[in-house]
Amino acid sequence: MDSAKYLARIDSLCTGDLTAAHGGSDVLMAGSHDRIVSLELRSAVWTGDAAQRVRTVEDFHALKDHLAVLLDTRWGARRPWWMGTLVVRIDRGEPISEPWATCSTLVDDLDLWQPTGTGRWLALGVLEGEMDDEVHLLALVTDTAPP
Repeated sequence: MDSAKYLARIDSLCTGDLTAAHGGSDVLMAGSHDRIVSLELRSAVWTGDAAQRVRTVEDFHALKDHLAVLLDTRWGARRPWWMGTLVVRIDRGEPISEPWATCSTLVDDLDLWQPTGTGRWLALGVLEGEMDDEVHLLALVTDTAPP
């Protein structure tokens, strides 16, 4: 695990130009004021081994928790956010701003910070998908406050 690599990418997202074109090969979604980036990815070669899949997902959650501790020391305690609330609001027809609406379809929960002096929001989550899908550690950075 290379924490410095992940923190450097998070820093570049928090301070970089979000209006610039796409922004890198790790970008899963790019809006005019936001990015959803895959900080780490494990390929979908599971060969039917459910235990391996479970271990991988657990490893990704542990990595997210490790990075969260490091980010807590920078910007204060994270705010855990369960995305089910947004899903219910979307189901009721309430408009939810991007990238939050998309993120609610990708992850079950996020750890959320507002990095000091950036005017942005940062969130970390684990995209687990289905058994045959890749697993990602996601970082979301946006100028748009959570709804």
